[in-house]
Formats: sequence, C-alpha cells, structure tokens
Amino acid sequence: MNYEEPQASILQRIAAALERLAPPPSPRHDFEGAEAFIWQADPQGFQPVAAVNRVPLGLLKGIDRMSEILLANTERFARGLPANNALLWGARGMGKSSLVKAAHAEVRDSLAADGTPASDLKLIEIHREDIASLPYCLAHLAASPHRFIVFCDDLSFDADDTSYKSLKAVLEGGIEGRPANVVFYATSNRRHLMPRSMMENERSTAITPSEAVEEKVSLSDRFGLWIGFHNCSQSDYLEMVHAYARHFSLDVPAEELEAQSLEWSVTRGSRSGRVAWQFIQDLAGRLGKRLTL
Repeated sequence: MNYEEPQASILQRIAAALERLAPPPSPRHDFEGAEAFIWQADPQGFQPVAAVNRVPLGLLKGIDRMSEILLANTERFARGLPANNALLWGARGMGKSSLVKAAHAEVRDSLAADGTPASDLKLIEIHREDIASLPYCLAHLAASPHRFIVFCDDLSFDADDTSYKSLKAVLEGGIEGRPANVVFYATSNRRHLMPRSMMENERSTAITPSEAVEEKVSLSDRFGLWIGFHNCSQSDYLEMVHAYARHFSLDVPAEELEAQSLEWSVTRGSRSGRVAWQFIQDLAGRLGKRLTL
C-alpha cells in the first residue's frame, strides 16, 4: 500500500473491493406482464405463462362441494382476509389441479366485476422437484404488492426424501412463516403426502412408532383445508361427457354419446373427469371439430 496515497482514494478502493465481494442484490421481478408464472429454481426466476391451460369452472362436474370450499377460501384470500393453505387429495383424474386453475380464473373475474384490480391475484406454479427452493420463491413474492397462489401439482414424498421437513417450516411453524400475501395449494393422490408403506415401515422400525408416524404425517396438518376427491359414479361421468359435448357443440344423439363414452371408460378401466375429457377429444377428432376452451 502506498502510504502517501490520499486517504479518500484508499477508502474508495476498499469500498470497491467490498462491493466486488458482496453478492449481487436480488433482482426485482415484474409480475405485471402475466396472470400466471412458473418458478425456476436455478437460476432463480419466474417464467410468465402466456395462456394458462385451464378448463372453465362450469365444465367441472361432480365436484360442486369441493369447488365451493376452494372458491370461498380463494376469494377471501384475494380480498385480503384470512385464508388457509389447501390440500386437494384423492382419486386421480377427478379435477384437482383443474379446480385450482379454474378457481384462480373465477376469482379474478369476480374481483374485476366488483371493481377490484383482478391483476393483483397471481398464480405461481412450483414443480415437485423444486420444492426445496420454496423458501427462496416465497422471499421474492413477499417483496411484491401482489397476492399469490403458489401451486404444486402432484405433491408427494418418498422414503429417502427429506425436503418435506423444510416445507413444514415454511407453511407453518417456522420463525418467519408464510408471507401474508401468499397461500399454498397442493394436489396429491395421498392424503398424508406419503405412501402407506412408508408409514408402516416407521411403525415397525422406530423406537417410538407413534412419534415417528406423527412426524411424517404432520406435514399434511399444515394445510388448513383438506378437500377430498373420490371416484365418480356412472351418472357423474355421463354428466361430464354431456357438459363437454354441449359446450363444444358436438352433435351426437344422446344415446349414442352415452354408449360411446361408456365403452371408452371400459377400455380405460376407470371413470373420471380426465377420462371424460379424453373421450371428448377423441370424439371431436373423429367429427373433424376443433376444441377451443
């Protein structure tokens, strides 16, 4: 160091060196350009979704009670009132993820009708494999004036997966907790987000089996709403098919429509909203009609 160098110059050099060592400031994310985004863990950022792949709420048949519960919770949250994290669990193909996306659109429309800025409610999807980065995602969202539904589809954990422990603290129980402008919605085929075999293994190997199982299933307790979806009846399935056929103006006699759709469900080995939608896509293709939601 040159001791004859002016003191101000030395301080400037020290300050410049410290700035080079310091991590760059977190970028401010612009959420104005879209209504939905996908969280990217590496590099951290939010990818805007130009058009959300969703089905109108009116086309989701056989889940009226589930829709009422999630809609009410979402609307309260959008209006700044207390709301719960929600776990939509149960039978596959019964519209769990479709309901989350449809509820988001429905509440945005409701806000716009009341004169409330609908653009304030955003949908953020986080992929299952990125769930460990959820705290970083929430840190970015907490700095925004918008309100966010953070959505994870098909959330579940295997025996060697420990990321559920950090998720527990983020949802409830940690010092910082969930930001006031964020609510977390997840879908899963498992009510406790863990396979039954995993919990049974804990019972058989742990020193205190009940405590070990409690530690595993306590994650689902962080969700204030448990909304269960069950396999649909034949009448519910046919109602779904008829609703889609009316919406897309598929001109097929009712008896023929039902016969074809039932045959389709037999080949798939199940009846569900997903199977009904797949049948409608096949039918529309055979009729030469395009489907526009």
